[in-house]
Amino acid sequence: MAVVALLRGAAAGRRSPAWHWRLSGTASYCLARGSGLLGSNPADAVAWTCFRLDGRALVRVRGPDAAPFLLGLSTNELPLSGPPTGAAQPSARAAYAHFLNVQGRTLYDVILYGLPECTEGAPNFLLECDSSVLGALQKHLSMYKIRRKVTVEPRPELHVWAVLPCVPQTSETAPLEERLEGTTMLIRDPRTARMGWRLLTQDDGLALVPRGQLGDLQDYHKYRYQQGIPEGVCDLPPGMALPLESNLVFMNGVSFTKGCYIGQELTARTHHTGVIRKRLFPVKLEGPLPASGISPGAVVTVTATGQAAGKFRAGQGHVGLALLRSETIKGPLHIKTSESQLVTVTAVVPDWWPTAAK
Repeated sequence: MAVVALLRGAAAGRRSPAWHWRLSGTASYCLARGSGLLGSNPADAVAWTCFRLDGRALVRVRGPDAAPFLLGLSTNELPLSGPPTGAAQPSARAAYAHFLNVQGRTLYDVILYGLPECTEGAPNFLLECDSSVLGALQKHLSMYKIRRKVTVEPRPELHVWAVLPCVPQTSETAPLEERLEGTTMLIRDPRTARMGWRLLTQDDGLALVPRGQLGDLQDYHKYRYQQGIPEGVCDLPPGMALPLESNLVFMNGVSFTKGCYIGQELTARTHHTGVIRKRLFPVKLEGPLPASGISPGAVVTVTATGQAAGKFRAGQGHVGLALLRSETIKGPLHIKTSESQLVTVTAVVPDWWPTAAK
């Protein structure tokens, strides 16, 4: 079965084929401002759509013990950047990871950015997180800091932008290159090439992207839901979501060869048994939706048998994410709304997910 092959065939860590960037293979689409539609217009001069993500915040972690401190808390290896050498621009890298509780459930999903070392030669990182849990993340970090030489400080002056391509990547496309200049960082999204680039800056992000246009934030969320990318506490409820059910392996967010970290035992045991019965799938919704949308936690039912297939997690309009038992995704499925209306649910397997055949 293709689904079984997918669930068991994903390679872990950065050696996975999903880790390598294949921007030339990125789908041809354009997120037009306010349209919510995916289309292609080769004659359009616009090459990139930029979304300012005010729902994301940044925390800086620096100090002599910053690297081992973060390694003991995160599911992934750290994106290390060497000190500047001569006139060469220092390279910056990013990595996706989760911070877990002691039971092995996700507390916070983060993107870690490796910065050049501080003037005193100490490691230096930025952590991107859901802005609604910024204080909780700082408290979490402080709780485990103990006597380590680490400084944790928010960076409210910096803003996070997502930059997605509007046209197929060709020789005529306005190119983007990784850059780190002053308070600006432009880097490829570490989760999948389908999510384009991440831009961190205190300036106007749109002005920094050649041939860029400002995008509607709803279009960004619809797009990432279509790609099966969870982001933030609505998609990954703290203390509830399990990292492997949330496709952490597919998004290059876990290393099974690194040292110990909090919550590692359950994650490693699940990985090595090779059995993940439930998974967070992108879903399409058809039918009359309540004015407030589908409620998080709404039961998804197998239409033919009436058995529960899983639960709706979060969404935007007629797309979203649902935690479903893998053997049920071929449907048909439905959700019964609070108004007793039936909404048809169609689960989708994104084509960028790794399979045994890839």
